[in-house]
Amino acid sequence: MATLLRKIGLIRLHNRDTEDPKHHHNHRGGGSGQQSASLRGKGGSKSGGHKPQQQHPPGGAGDTSPGPGKGKGKRAPELAPRDKPPQPAAGAAGAAGAGGPRERAAGARAGPGPAGAAAAAAAAAAGGSLVPAARQQHCTQVRSRRLMKELQDIARLSDRFISVELVDESLFDWNVKLHQVDKDSVLWQDMKETNTEFILLNLTFPDNFPFSPPFMRVLSPRLENGYVLDGGAICMELLTPRGWSSAYTVEAVMRQFAASLVKGQGRICRKAGKSKKSFSRKEAEATFKSLVKTHEKYGWVTPPVSDG
Repeated sequence: MATLLRKIGLIRLHNRDTEDPKHHHNHRGGGSGQQSASLRGKGGSKSGGHKPQQQHPPGGAGDTSPGPGKGKGKRAPELAPRDKPPQPAAGAAGAAGAGGPRERAAGARAGPGPAGAAAAAAAAAAGGSLVPAARQQHCTQVRSRRLMKELQDIARLSDRFISVELVDESLFDWNVKLHQVDKDSVLWQDMKETNTEFILLNLTFPDNFPFSPPFMRVLSPRLENGYVLDGGAICMELLTPRGWSSAYTVEAVMRQFAASLVKGQGRICRKAGKSKKSFSRKEAEATFKSLVKTHEKYGWVTPPVSDG
């Protein structure tokens, strides 16, 4: 009997399931929905139960700079320069020296404006003029000190070999009187016979004296031979830039000239008319340039030591 009742119960359960499939489907679907809902509930409790606190950098609460390792944070600094407004063109009036390094670099590439160019040109001109002016002043000081010493040395000469007079009180333009030559020479005899007390010469000293020679010429009397040429020019190698030395003194040059007059058999011109004609500076300068060019081409003849 009990076995029969169990069979009847199983048959009813079987018929119920086969006769109402919708009920069977809902029963299975409800179980799965409850299971998913419970799973969602567990997931939500896990995610919402413990919320991590956001860490702020030491810059303060207002600092929104992204933390390390964030992809969006790395992109933000790269895009920042592009978002900046365009800077004004460098070199415009009133913009010189303003802005950051990029603005100053852009200004340097663009070049200065008209006012800046004018100021730069004025500064360059002033700087260029200061260097020659300072050099000229230095040369003038060196020349003046040397000539003052020369004058003092000549004034102390015991034999009164030469004497000096300044032309128009200029320290750089001298008239030099040669009072003595070799007393055994014909030139000395001419001086005695014509009552010529001295041979007058003019010396002008260039800006770079004593590193360049003075220009020296005979003024009076009118001489012939003795290496004295047209206009009173003097043919002496030591008066040329090639033969000059800054160690030469005016006294030494004059003694050399007196010796060359005697060596070249110089005489005082006594011809009528010609002796009255004075030498000119222009003619002397032209003659001296010509003889220097000739000697540079063919060389200078050095007399033997036995000839003095």
